[in-house]
Amino acid sequence: MEVDVRVAKTQLFRLLDQAALGEEIVITKGGKPFARLVPAETLPHRRWLGSAKGEFTVPDDFNDPLPKEIEDLFWK
Repeated sequence: MEVDVRVAKTQLFRLLDQAALGEEIVITKGGKPFARLVPAETLPHRRWLGSAKGEFTVPDDFNDPLPKEIEDLFWK
């Protein structure tokens, strides 16, 4: 759903309710997209540095060059 910014100002609570139900609302300004209202659940979760500590190990050869046959796949 697209809504002009002036309409959004007067209908904010109704638009928030609709977004909470899963509808994406695009707020336009001068006919062009300006902002989006989306449900809060779709926002990415904050990542914490070190949160996966101990879940995997980086192999010793991680930074070694790729074998020629694999490297060639990237340059076709």
